[in-house]
Amino acid sequence: MTTTFETQRAALADVVAIPVTPFAEDGSVDQDTHRALLRRLLDGGVRTLTPNGNTGEFYALTPQERQLVTELTVDEAGERAVILVGVGHDIPTAIASARHARELGAQMVMVHQPVHPYVSQSGWVDYHRAIAEAVPELGVVPYIRNAQLHGVRLAELADACPNVIGVKYAVPDAARFAAFARDAGLDRFVWIAGLAEPYAPSYFSAGATGFTSGLVNVSPSVSLNMIEALRSGDYPAAMKVWEQIRRFEELRAAGGSANNVTVVKEALASLGLCRRDVRPPSSLLSEDVRAEVAAIASGWSI
Repeated sequence: MTTTFETQRAALADVVAIPVTPFAEDGSVDQDTHRALLRRLLDGGVRTLTPNGNTGEFYALTPQERQLVTELTVDEAGERAVILVGVGHDIPTAIASARHARELGAQMVMVHQPVHPYVSQSGWVDYHRAIAEAVPELGVVPYIRNAQLHGVRLAELADACPNVIGVKYAVPDAARFAAFARDAGLDRFVWIAGLAEPYAPSYFSAGATGFTSGLVNVSPSVSLNMIEALRSGDYPAAMKVWEQIRRFEELRAAGGSANNVTVVKEALASLGLCRRDVRPPSSLLSEDVRAEVAAIASGWSI
């Protein structure tokens, strides 16, 4: 029987939450707080979770911590959410992480963009093919941040690996996204706006049906309001949400997204939900920005 991945595809056409990884005072992963934050997302209506995403500080976690985060997420979510586990680094490490996710019962993996100074078009295909072929039972979602990649390369990958079912597209260019999606096959994949709420309206107008979110950690209702507006084609309502979250996302994007995670954790800290600690190369915010983040978070309907 051919796997259709219908449940996984439906889960990608949604708010794809990227949970933070909270740290304890000693710098370790705070497991109890992590579970509490996951429950808050689930209780808030989130149904797709990505442990080990960039908002979860994927590249700052050890291999053992990445495994722990996956285990905590799968266990806490149970049947309440579909789990899309972030994997990456070298091919053997990515395959081991994907197989670990499969063993735990996760349904999909997101393959982080290859971190390498020299990425060829065919090498990109080979990298993802090796991972996808190792876990044919799982849905596979490439995370594309490479503006040079051609859409036909994604189609080539999917020809070899039918479990490549969705794409997290994170190139900040809506016109490029529209062209890439059509070159790859607009109806062949679930297209996720990988730059979150600020880009969701423009990417939905070009064919996306889901978006990732770090902001959802702070206020699930805000993110869910946006996707409901987009699903109904009510772009004025979606832009009302866009206006509501604009400054928060501008703070995250400042300095080449230097404070992307820090702003989210600061908002959570201001609400008493976790410590603000982040790991290098991220760093804490200045006092004035911390105050601004707290004011924004307190003004949302939490």
